[in-house]
Amino acid sequence: METLDYFLPQVWFFILALFLLLYVMLDGFDLGVGILSITASSEERRSILMTSLGNIWDANETWLVIMGGTLFGAFPLAYSTILNALYVPILVMIFGLIFRAVAFEFREHAERKVFWNLAFGIGSFLAAVGQGLSLGTVLAGIQVDEAGHFAGTIMDWCTVPAFLVALTLVQGYVLIGSTYLITKTEGELQTTHYRTAQIAAWTTLFGAILITLVTPVFYTYARERLFSQPLIYVFAAIPLMGIVLIWQLLSSLNQKRETAPFIWTILIFLLTFIGLALVVFPYIIPTEITIYEAAAAPSALVFMLVFIGFLIPIMLAYNIYNYIVFRGKVIGDQVS
Repeated sequence: METLDYFLPQVWFFILALFLLLYVMLDGFDLGVGILSITASSEERRSILMTSLGNIWDANETWLVIMGGTLFGAFPLAYSTILNALYVPILVMIFGLIFRAVAFEFREHAERKVFWNLAFGIGSFLAAVGQGLSLGTVLAGIQVDEAGHFAGTIMDWCTVPAFLVALTLVQGYVLIGSTYLITKTEGELQTTHYRTAQIAAWTTLFGAILITLVTPVFYTYARERLFSQPLIYVFAAIPLMGIVLIWQLLSSLNQKRETAPFIWTILIFLLTFIGLALVVFPYIIPTEITIYEAAAAPSALVFMLVFIGFLIPIMLAYNIYNYIVFRGKVIGDQVS
């Protein structure tokens, strides 16, 4: 039983991280395209951007729902504490997702599309900001009492590091959204998103460098983790690998390649998540609550694992099938 108490929380930490990674990558380009739609120079171009998401955006958001359910079932203490601490950022995210979902449907039938265009773009931006503030606050740590319950204030999320993470995440979403649009468009519109991808790559890199420099200064646990043996060698390798990936991304953009920029961007997201997981583990709320303290009973974790084990391949198969069916370019009548 002691082995299960130790092993099962690690399995569910990995599953939760997997769901978070899949959501950020899949719905990330979705939100990025939504943010980019604000800058579209014509209604026809905006329609192409919207059409590129038409059959996949709702499936992308499914990972957010299952991630919330997983956190609730596997780590109930962390679920209650995080939601109490992040009421404002989570509400911002939820309202943003509602605005963009409603706008997406209503825009198709509206004669005057200006309001729904703004609602979709601003909703995408608010959802990204809410997610970034939530992530930044959790990484910074949440005040809890001896029982692990939230003991802070409703404004604890309002910090400089949290806003830095939020702005960097927005730029990351714009980057992956731009590289996705490179694969879905052609002609002048594709050229535009080569430019937006290059700008977003540099701004995301700048934000990542700031976060890397600020984190050890503001947070003692991160500094101790980063410079501990033997993890110091791993954490030294991650920035070097990141530089290589960024260089490959910029090279592929300069060479006007279509698929490679999107692949390099996904690898950058993956490397970032590996680094974050290594910094945080075994805490689910640094540095107050570990995954072992927050985990549900072993019987509940095993019961969930049986059903999630069936659900994960089904969801992955559905997503893959969706992208295969709706692959190819989205072309307007007048945009070349």
